[in-house]
Amino acid sequence: MTPFRDARIADACAVPLDAADDFAGWREQARRLIMAEVPPDRVTWQVPGEGSDDLFAAGKPRRLPAPARDVMPPRVPRTFLELAGKAALHSDPQRFALLYRLLWRLQARPRLMEDAADADVRRLGDLARSVRRDIHKMRAFVRFRAVQKEDEEHYVAWFEPQHHILRANAAFFVNRFTAMHWSILTPEGSLHWDGEVLREGPPARREEAPFGDPAEELWRRYYAAIFNPARLKVGAMLKEMPRRYWKNLPEAALIPDLVAGAQAREAAMVDQGASLFGNERPASLAAIAEEIQACRRCPIGCNGTRAVPGEGPRHAALMIVGEQPGDSEEEQGRPFIGPAGRLLRAHLEDAGIDPERAWVTNAVKHFKFVSRGMRRLHQNPTAREIDICRWWVESERLLIQPRLILTLGASAARGMLGKTISVQKERGRAHVLEDGTELWPTVHPSYLLRLHDDGRAAEEARFAADLRKVAARLGELAA
Repeated sequence: MTPFRDARIADACAVPLDAADDFAGWREQARRLIMAEVPPDRVTWQVPGEGSDDLFAAGKPRRLPAPARDVMPPRVPRTFLELAGKAALHSDPQRFALLYRLLWRLQARPRLMEDAADADVRRLGDLARSVRRDIHKMRAFVRFRAVQKEDEEHYVAWFEPQHHILRANAAFFVNRFTAMHWSILTPEGSLHWDGEVLREGPPARREEAPFGDPAEELWRRYYAAIFNPARLKVGAMLKEMPRRYWKNLPEAALIPDLVAGAQAREAAMVDQGASLFGNERPASLAAIAEEIQACRRCPIGCNGTRAVPGEGPRHAALMIVGEQPGDSEEEQGRPFIGPAGRLLRAHLEDAGIDPERAWVTNAVKHFKFVSRGMRRLHQNPTAREIDICRWWVESERLLIQPRLILTLGASAARGMLGKTISVQKERGRAHVLEDGTELWPTVHPSYLLRLHDDGRAAEEARFAADLRKVAARLGELAA
């Protein structure tokens, strides 16, 4: 930047904005300030309703300096504009100062946005991500309640956004609920849609919104019916549905009881899968291999593929359980012969485990896939499909009687344990089954194949460490 053209520019500029989400106003004024070469430390942004402890903010706004006619307008990358538009909606009182500081620096460093280590660039990304999450939460957790208004049904919702996202979300609700007459009330302002015109209103109080309507009981029954205990991860649920939103959600009152009863419901699902079989288990591994070909107890068994039996020594000390056969395995009728199998065998050998001395099988015996042209793409089995097929892999285990079971991935762990676990949390340590057999979970090698180069080396090292622990434990058990 060149020295100031006008000494008056050295005075502080207090720049007023029309609203807390006035990104368009900020952009217009920032463009003018940049062209007049006003540095960031001489600019204070005044936002309605947001106080400032900046000494320069006192008094009336000064007349903004006029840029010279021969100055080119500022140029910025699209990435900056996209992030800035979101960050401007954040509740951080310093957001507009951050945006102007970055805009100023971009004139001297056009590639600044590529510097992920820069503190301002990181902060901009953090603000934008937080706003995007808040926008998503509003769309997910707004609940309309029906009220009677002038002989017509009107729907009212209450929401407490963390950031200034109300107007930014208006188009979404207009497009989603075009035929409804609705109002969204928040502590910052309100929106009212009459089917034709969207109006803005003043801030509201929680008691102005209804607390329930007759339709909510139906919704609660539906929510309870679709609640899947096999997929329950409380930490992930709270991350996606933080407790501060619960007070506005009719289904939230059910969550504690549903979570408390999840284990019992999951056990019932497992028992239901086993109930499809008789009490008499196959007498040999050959009988299992023959009978799984005719199994049609779940949709995967009815998709026209052939079942893939396990293979290995009859009394193997180690049993390795994967998820399900893949495309190559189904074609050749053998487990773990595709890319994931080759990677597994290489790591087993590096850990000192002979793959030929292990019983290798899958928790699900048929290949579940979706067709994409000439290709068959893998699909994850459902909890019910795993629970039904558990009969077969459990029958294998009872015949082989391994000392140690290595499960690869969450589906394999569920097939042996009868419940879903977090593999990343439980990997690398033993889970003792009722008969004393040790189960050691780790990730599936196909997970490693899906990783990019920058993250794969570290994850392969963790996988190798898991297998070394298994090898060491096998040695202890053999001794």
